[in-house]
Amino acid sequence: MKNHLILIILLLFWVVCHAQKPYKRSLFLMGSDFEITVVAKNSTQANQYIDLAVKEITRIEKLISSWDQNSQTSQINRNAGIQPVKVDQELFDLVNRSISISNLTDGAFDISYASMDNIWKFDGSMTNFPSKEAIKASVAKVGYQNIVLDKKNTTVFLKVPGMKIGFGAIGKGYAADKAKALLIQKNVNAGIINASGDMNAWGKQPNGEAWKVAITNPMNKTKAFGLLPIHEGAVVTSGNYEKYVSFNGKRYSHIIDPRTGYPSSGIISTTVFAAKAELADALATSIFVMGKDAGLDRINQLPKIECIIIDDQGDIYTSDHIEIEKM
Repeated sequence: MKNHLILIILLLFWVVCHAQKPYKRSLFLMGSDFEITVVAKNSTQANQYIDLAVKEITRIEKLISSWDQNSQTSQINRNAGIQPVKVDQELFDLVNRSISISNLTDGAFDISYASMDNIWKFDGSMTNFPSKEAIKASVAKVGYQNIVLDKKNTTVFLKVPGMKIGFGAIGKGYAADKAKALLIQKNVNAGIINASGDMNAWGKQPNGEAWKVAITNPMNKTKAFGLLPIHEGAVVTSGNYEKYVSFNGKRYSHIIDPRTGYPSSGIISTTVFAAKAELADALATSIFVMGKDAGLDRINQLPKIECIIIDDQGDIYTSDHIEIEKM
């Protein structure tokens, strides 16, 4: 009996010493707010893991940033209409996947949106609706069809002089995917990468429950209307409840249709669930451009991808296989 008691005490001591809990750090990366959570034995181990994630995200930013003149993305843009640029396989593959998403969304997503003239202001300074001519001219250099890839030589060429690519609508999701993959490789059993609303989770909370994400109520952004569990995947929310302009009583989002140059309207929030944050990020933006009906129809055709759409009347629409835990 005494030996059993000693064994129980030793087991309890082992459990206490080896119990894991979540550790969180908030950072500013890629021009956005990030929050990295890992489940670890202690703060020392957690900080080591988070440092690895930060290093990976910083590496990706240097690769895809269009603001860094030394990045390969900037080299591609500088050589638009001049010559192809040889890039790392990683960047080549990202551009290739971006073009695939453009085809999937009929051009609602387009990394050459960076070629757009900045005629819309969402800082309260706009007083006049731009002319049709100005809007049409603003997207004259946009078109993913003019991105030429050479798989053999891993080169990227933009056919139109002055054309540019940018990863603003996919980059943070990609960085979250890469950071997550690295931490899993380092045997981090569970955690969440929150890349300014791009949530990428794996494993479970220490109590065995799934991670949950609160869906913001865009009609009252201080509250959430529902909780959804994340199972080994990503959740991305895009909203226009902070950046928009109004003309004649109609709200226009900061998310602009790269095909027409007109801001999207009718939707104020879109949440997409997918295996990868990169894809969820791109689709969340695309749904704004495609509109509620076309967006839901497209999502319902894609396996293992779901979405929640809130229109400008506050009405909620969901894809076919999703359940919201009301708060």
